[in-house]
Formats: sequence, C-alpha cells, structure tokens
Amino acid sequence: MTTTRHTLTRLRAGLLAVAGVCASLAASAWEPSKPIEFVVPAGTGGGADQMARFVQGVAAKNKLTAQPIIVVNKSGGAGAEGFLDIKGDKGNPHKIIITLSNLFTTPLATGVPFNWRDLTPVQMLALDQFVLWVNEESPYKTAKAYYDAIKAGTPNQFKMGGTGSKQEDQIITVMLEKAAGKKMTYIPFKGGGDVAVQLVGKHIDSTVNNPIEAESHWRAGKLRALCVMDKDRLTYKEKVTATQSWSDLPTCSSAGIPVEYLMLRGIFMAPGVTPDQVKYYTDLFAKIRALPEWKEFMAKGAFKDSALSGQPFVDWLGQNEQMHRVLMKEAGFLAQ
Repeated sequence: MTTTRHTLTRLRAGLLAVAGVCASLAASAWEPSKPIEFVVPAGTGGGADQMARFVQGVAAKNKLTAQPIIVVNKSGGAGAEGFLDIKGDKGNPHKIIITLSNLFTTPLATGVPFNWRDLTPVQMLALDQFVLWVNEESPYKTAKAYYDAIKAGTPNQFKMGGTGSKQEDQIITVMLEKAAGKKMTYIPFKGGGDVAVQLVGKHIDSTVNNPIEAESHWRAGKLRALCVMDKDRLTYKEKVTATQSWSDLPTCSSAGIPVEYLMLRGIFMAPGVTPDQVKYYTDLFAKIRALPEWKEFMAKGAFKDSALSGQPFVDWLGQNEQMHRVLMKEAGFLAQ
C-alpha cells in the first residue's frame, strides 16, 4: 500500500509539473495587447486596400483577434510613407503592412532609403492578376483588336490609366508599348479604385486594373475585360456577367500580346520583432485562409491563391526583386 501510495504521489507530482510547463508555455505565447495597425501603402479602393479591409472584417466577425485591427492608408511617395513608417518602428509587433509590388518598385524608382529586407517577412497571402480593360462601349471587342489599333495608331493616341508612376501599371504599359512599337499616354491616379472609375467615365481608353478593382463595374456592364496577363487562364468558372466568368478570359499572350505579370499580396512586420510575434500573425492568417469567406474573396478577385512563409517566401522575394530591377532598367525607371 505504501509503495502504491508513493507511486501515485510521484505520478501526481509529475502530472502537476507537466501541467505547469504547459501553462507556462501557453502563457508565454505572444498576443497583441493593444489594437493592431494594418498599414496599406496605397490609396483607398485598390486591391491592397480591399484585401486589408476584408481581413479586418473577417477577423472581427470570427473573433480571431482579441484586439481590433485598424486599417490605415499611407500612400505618400508611391507607398514609401507606409514602408518607412514600418521600417522606423523597430520591434513594434502591433503593426503590420500589406505589400504589393511597390515593395520593389518604389525604392528602385525613387532611391528612398528602404528595401524589403528592412522589414520582417511574414506571409505571402496571394498573387494578384492584371487584366486589360476597356469601357463596355469601346469599339474594341477583343484584346487583339485593341492591340492592333495601338500598333496602327499614332504615338500617344491611346490613353492608359494606372495607379502611380513607375509602378506596376506603368511597367506593364511600357511592356505593352515595346511589344506594339507605339507609345501610349500613361495617366497616373492615386489608387486602383480611381483608375476603374476613370475608365467607366471614358476619360481614358484602357487600364490594367487588378480583377477586384474593376469586378463590380464589369458585373454592372460598364467595363469589358479583354485578357489576363498570366501564362494560364483563370480557373474561376462562376459567371460574373450574364455571359462571362473569369475563366472565359483568354490570356493576353494567346491574343498576341506578349505581356505576363503577377503581383504580390504579402504581409510584413517591423524589423526586430520576435519569432513568437511573427508566429502569431502566420497563425492568424492561416485561420483566415481556412475560412469559406476567404475562398469567396479569392474567387471574387480572381486571385492566384498562393501562400508562402519562412525561407521559401524570402527566396521568392529575392528573385522578384531582381526581376523588377531588370524590368525597370529596361523601362528607364531606375533612380539615377
């Protein structure tokens, strides 16, 4: 009996010790202690802004964070305002930023003292597509017809609207110009939402908006989607208009336009944060990506649902920085 009692006592003590360790580990897992600032280095209404506000909404609805997420747009200097804000807030885990490819283009074009390595990479959420759009009342029914018109027209005859200068939209425009052998008139606007509205109003001839930036206008019969700038067709088969789904769009290359480009939608934190703090956000975004609402959001915006974190994400960033350096050098957009 005594031996048995001693054994039970030791077992009970062991269990208590294990429980104590588990409680200690649980207590040490980091969680935000104040609201999370979610910086968007772009204007309102664009793809990055819409994704940030979607994350804000589903996190609140599903009670995924104890603290609220507050979206703040810091678009000055082609996003440099937002990047420098995060860079300068070393060790602050209560601030995250959603990045687009201006993560690469802004420092290369402006010489602003910032590089993606100044931040802490967290997660690639998705890759965003680019679609060639015209107004629904445009005489150009196909991508080939519009491309042929640019080639046959006079220099600067056709107006392309885009977000910012020397950013993704203008890089794509230069790629299109080089392929067509004709200059276009590029008109920059503050955000993708503004760009789509300008095309609806016929103030420009075309745009290369991301799908989510123009989807509502396409659905309403105001804009016409001509082709997608990816090597593969989109996979989303649900009808957006009465007659078309995203999967009905041809690739631009199949229409004779040799332009392919995908854009990052990624999450970064300030420099100097801890692995536990990074893990909190990778876990948060894993929960968000598992929601049915995320699948619906991906379909609505015709995103390429790609996720990377850790070293694979870092490797991808390095490769894409170099790709942008080459593209911008060819376009004459590198800071002198």
